[in-house]
Amino acid sequence: MQVKEILRVKGNRLLSIEPSGRAADAVKTMADENLGSLLVLDHGRMIGILTFREVLGALAARGGALGDLHVKDIMSPNPVTATPDMEVNDLRRTMLETGARYLPVLQDDKLLGVISFRDVAKAVLEEQDFENKMLKGYIKNWPA
Repeated sequence: MQVKEILRVKGNRLLSIEPSGRAADAVKTMADENLGSLLVLDHGRMIGILTFREVLGALAARGGALGDLHVKDIMSPNPVTATPDMEVNDLRRTMLETGARYLPVLQDDKLLGVISFRDVAKAVLEEQDFENKMLKGYIKNWPA
């Protein structure tokens, strides 16, 4: 299975924020949309990603308040990315080795979507369920 197959099922809805945006506004968007990450775009070009990890770190460092903090002050610049042709096992390995829970998917500098660790787990589980059903059907219909 490849990343593009996960994106096809998941969809490629992208929400983003500008680096000059307020961190508090980013948190509101993430909460309202039930997202764990927001892409940070500057003039349409991805320059970073903001995840709940960075938000929690900023809250911890500032006594629980974000105040007038800007996204550019807490985002992760130049995040690790995936390509649509990347195999899921390579994607999982990359996520585990880098600790990234969210990977933007790029093809020729065009942003196609974001894959989360949850998206990967769901896709792998569904693929295994399908294979199990096929194998059980094959065994059940095996000539005696």
